[in-house]
Amino acid sequence: MSEQITAAAGEAGGRAPARGPLHGVRVVDLTTMVMGPYCTQIMADMGADVIKVEPPEGDATRYISAGPAPDMSGVFVNVNRGKRSIVLDLRSAAGQTAIAALIGRADVFIHSMRAKAVAKLGLGYAEVAALNPGIVYTNCYGYGRRGPAADRPAYDDTIQAQCGLPAVQEQLTGRADYVGTIMADKIAGLTALYATMMALFHRERTGQGQEVEVAMFETMASFMLVEHANGAMFDPPLGPAVYPRTVAPNRRPYATSDGQIAALIYNDKHWNAFIDAVQPPWASEQYATLAQRARQIDTIYGLVAQTMKERTTAAWLELFAELEIPAAPLNSPGALFDDEHLNAVGLFETVDTPNGPVRFPGVPTWLSRTPGRVTGPAPELGAHTAAVFAELGLEQGAS
Repeated sequence: MSEQITAAAGEAGGRAPARGPLHGVRVVDLTTMVMGPYCTQIMADMGADVIKVEPPEGDATRYISAGPAPDMSGVFVNVNRGKRSIVLDLRSAAGQTAIAALIGRADVFIHSMRAKAVAKLGLGYAEVAALNPGIVYTNCYGYGRRGPAADRPAYDDTIQAQCGLPAVQEQLTGRADYVGTIMADKIAGLTALYATMMALFHRERTGQGQEVEVAMFETMASFMLVEHANGAMFDPPLGPAVYPRTVAPNRRPYATSDGQIAALIYNDKHWNAFIDAVQPPWASEQYATLAQRARQIDTIYGLVAQTMKERTTAAWLELFAELEIPAAPLNSPGALFDDEHLNAVGLFETVDTPNGPVRFPGVPTWLSRTPGRVTGPAPELGAHTAAVFAELGLEQGAS
């Protein structure tokens, strides 16, 4: 990718060009909603020139939550920061010409359309690779193409249900609930990111492009079974597919004398320190080892809960800090903007935008030589169409 285009990406947001580890990588982004855009948002933070290709009506996520303008919702603004937006009608001849030119000069092509839809547009892997054999082509699907559910539509709620999350919540709370965050979308987005990066690494070593497929259902099934496969992995099975500690009914934040606190008095070092310092009346040799406590974990949670009511939240946090026992206060998402630690490490970055300053939760990782940063605001719909067409040597017509 040319220096000219990389610089243009940074200048479009009114900030210095990014020099992160993906500086020089160009991404053609045909994703919508959250899974794919979250993946490419991280690429943009890490220095890639991400060209977001939108239909004339724009990504639907522009309109789903509060924002400073009707088409700049908070969700959209966050997962599309630092990208450039062009508007193309991919069903038109002009749109096809433009997307072909973009593909020819790209490193990554990523989309979140169903397989039938992307094939109908003539943008399947074979067609894209014919234009650019070295390209990394990433499919973001609900379900993988090799299974019977391949063409089924999917959203975060349906994938949460199918992968077992509400069932696990029911064991924990007595009611089947979705978790209060779009976990499937975000985990699948991170999975798409690492899969794409591995394909780029392979290309760096061999020059070979390839097709990548990331499906939400398969991703979340694998994610859920990390611990919940448990005894069901073995042949014959040695127990149900559940990790008992995480579904213990008493596993919840502890009530203190004036609030609530999260604490995990888990390994033997932490347990012994807690027992020695607090000397609860229920302390017993039958709870002395981690193995013993694991077999009766719900009882342990209940006993600790009784004792936690005896002191204030501040007193417990002070004691646990002294004993080096993991503990934390209960925050709301809004409280994170004022968190002392997050502000000390510089997580939040304020970016000037046409609609006023935006305080972004920024890059959560740190690289000593090529750190990432929020490179600019989310783009207005089609804001960069003319500039990108000029870079490609195309005249902007009825795109």
